[in-house]
Amino acid sequence: MALLLRDVTIGFTGRRADVRVEGRRLVAVEPVGLPADGAEVVDGRGGTLLPGLVDTHVHLLQWASSRQRVPLAGATSAAHAADLIAAAGTAPGELLQGAGFHAALWPDRPHKTLLDRVLPDQPVALFSNDLHTLWLSSAAMRMADVDHPTGVFIEDQCMALTATLPAPSTDVTDRWVLAATEAAAARGITTIADYEYTDTVADWLRRDTPATRIRCVIAKFLLDETIERGLKTGDPVGDLLTVGPLKIFMDGSLNTRTALCHDHYPDGTYHGELLEPLDQLLPVLRKATGNGIGLALHAIGDRANTLALDAFDHLGVGGRIEHAQLLDPADVPRFAALGVIAGVQPAHQPDDRDAADRHWPGRTDRAFAYASLHRAGATLEFGSDAPVSALDPWEAIAAAVTRTDDDRSGWHPEQCLPMEVAIAASTGGRGTTVAVGDPADLVLAGRDLTGLPPSELRDLPILATVLDGGFTHRT
Repeated sequence: MALLLRDVTIGFTGRRADVRVEGRRLVAVEPVGLPADGAEVVDGRGGTLLPGLVDTHVHLLQWASSRQRVPLAGATSAAHAADLIAAAGTAPGELLQGAGFHAALWPDRPHKTLLDRVLPDQPVALFSNDLHTLWLSSAAMRMADVDHPTGVFIEDQCMALTATLPAPSTDVTDRWVLAATEAAAARGITTIADYEYTDTVADWLRRDTPATRIRCVIAKFLLDETIERGLKTGDPVGDLLTVGPLKIFMDGSLNTRTALCHDHYPDGTYHGELLEPLDQLLPVLRKATGNGIGLALHAIGDRANTLALDAFDHLGVGGRIEHAQLLDPADVPRFAALGVIAGVQPAHQPDDRDAADRHWPGRTDRAFAYASLHRAGATLEFGSDAPVSALDPWEAIAAAVTRTDDDRSGWHPEQCLPMEVAIAASTGGRGTTVAVGDPADLVLAGRDLTGLPPSELRDLPILATVLDGGFTHRT
């Protein structure tokens, strides 16, 4: 069926037009007044038509699950987090879960005894906002058949335990995940890269058709199996599904204080954790690239980013660095020179500004340095890292433009991006305009974005989202 998007503003051009979609392509972009000729008509009312938005970094099962967990973002201490989860009630015989805590600024430390005191014998699992820390009660550790003196697991232990904790049936979680793609479509998203630490290809082949395209990112432990299957990055594997890159962790995170830095953290000589030494990493990366699998290296601290760029330099291939939160100034031009995409999550910056001020003192002028990367010619692609941030592209765009999400002034405003640049970083390389022959993955915003106050971006109404020429959202 054909669609006619009537009276829309084409990107940031200021041009009002009618746009006709037939099948999976745009077939006409003409002055307002095109005849309907049997097409379904949508009145754009001058709103901005853009290419469909892409979230290049999501943990979809974790995001879908977090929507069911007790929110802990407001916890001001470990003891307060324990009180919040206790106030949610008990779940006898089941795992009670909370999510979203930020421990970097707490005056105390998470410990199993805090949970045991408020919820004795109740299995409790609390997930940090950055997903790099898992805090378990004693009963939860017994349930998972693990032991630990504090009940706090970070990095590899956290990831492995998260994958093995008791969970609802796959029928239930699959419904949660599909509902999450529908919510993403309602915010204009047409493509999601799923970084879940599972066999994402198998998971998505099992599920019903999502409301967005899905890039099935490959976890390191599945590299050999992926090669045996003959799968390569970009290969289609099902309706709306393609194979994504291989995800490798170079370091940890800022809030867990495991991001690998050139300089030590303020509380001692600790520099963070290197999770993949270069001499061990390069053979793995060569195996991947030699078999047609692209690379996405997680690097947050400046030392981790230096090593990740060194790896790409050794290999002679481009790829992605995910997060790139703290950069050595000498490394900024290397992204463009090596053809490495900076896959960044701008909504992290307002969340982490206080933690960065405390743990990266004197270096924050090069933290979340999006304008520096853009000026140096690097390709920026935005994501959310949901559930670390909400799966909403307008949160990322607003954060990149304003560098704040509260009543404080922008943090290091010299790193703000123009709105058009921020939106272009959210369209997967398609820019901000549409033309005849383009794929019919589109989003129609309810406002003309030219001159829109940045303060209104987070609440921007979305009139319609089109995927492959059909509506996945319409108001």
